[in-house]
Amino acid sequence: MVHDILAIGHDVVDVDAFAQQLKEPGEGILRLFSQREIHQSRLRGDIKADSLAVHLAARWAGKEAVLKAWSSALGRKPTPFGIDDFPWACIEILQDARARPHVNCAPVVEDALARSLALDEGIGVDWLISLSHDGPIASSFVVLRACGI
Repeated sequence: MVHDILAIGHDVVDVDAFAQQLKEPGEGILRLFSQREIHQSRLRGDIKADSLAVHLAARWAGKEAVLKAWSSALGRKPTPFGIDDFPWACIEILQDARARPHVNCAPVVEDALARSLALDEGIGVDWLISLSHDGPIASSFVVLRACGI
């Protein structure tokens, strides 16, 4: 199987500022996450004896890094979504049973990604992602790869 790197993305988030956004009245920033992301972040916070904000901030950095990699891969082509209509909750940053993060895109996002990149028949994409947080900073790094036979 062939894997070609199409683009990379990186983002950092100030955990304290993010925690303040979580405290704002209404749904606010939580609406940008899926229920699975929120649930996993709460569980992770309980296990690590730290806050929900730390784990959601790392996932937010992941979402931002995905957007940056996607935009970079497009080069000068137009993006299918703008910053105001980007389907944030449809791009999930989840962890498997061994706490390894991965990117899970809803079908609407997968279709838009495939159309926007105009990849050849039989070529798909996958994401590699790393999440980290230390003190006041959460960070994520992603790689968008084309894969096929």
